[in-house]
Amino acid sequence: MLTHKFQLQFEDWGLIDYQEALEKQLSLLDEIQKQDRLGTLIFCTHPSIVTLGSKSEPNDLFGWKGPVLQISRGGRATYHGPSQLVVYPILNLKLATTHRPERDIGKYLRLMEEAIVATLNKFGIQSQGRSLQKKSNEDVAEEETGVWVGRQKIASLGIGVKKWISYHGAAINVDFDPEAFQGMRPCGFDSKVMTSLEEITGQKVSREKLSGFLKAELLSRLS
Repeated sequence: MLTHKFQLQFEDWGLIDYQEALEKQLSLLDEIQKQDRLGTLIFCTHPSIVTLGSKSEPNDLFGWKGPVLQISRGGRATYHGPSQLVVYPILNLKLATTHRPERDIGKYLRLMEEAIVATLNKFGIQSQGRSLQKKSNEDVAEEETGVWVGRQKIASLGIGVKKWISYHGAAINVDFDPEAFQGMRPCGFDSKVMTSLEEITGQKVSREKLSGFLKAELLSRLS
């Protein structure tokens, strides 16, 4: 069955190895480029790993014991683990949508932040997006962005753009994990800066509810 080029598809990959997910993203990126369609929104989680973006510095890791992977997104060292919900929009930025002009990376990142902020608000969490932007060109990753609750960071954002198709995305801290962010400087900050939905609300948050709310918020803004 043919899919309209402006319809954003959705896939849930569940728990998946980071490298495997990256390879699947790149395969989808090529497919979207050839078909000239809007893209695919992916949800997943990863076994614990630290990825190093294009702005990573030598002191970002000082005691991390787990696997490390250098990747082609913007930003610095970022933790991924089973306590998070990870979002990968593989999005054709050449196609303008209701909320975003064509080839506007900055607006795309703002929409991502807005969707996360709106989702957190449904759990009674007041948050805001912050960003450090740089000049954006084709095949150049955007600088690290994020979503904050006061002075604490609850979601990390970092993307890559290839042939005007975005990949990589956002990691939202859902559950409290005392081992997460240890021996590293997440996005260049002290690990104490990081927080989670569980820590803020004082209780476990339903993954099903969180995913449902976030999916709706993202699809409404990115389609």
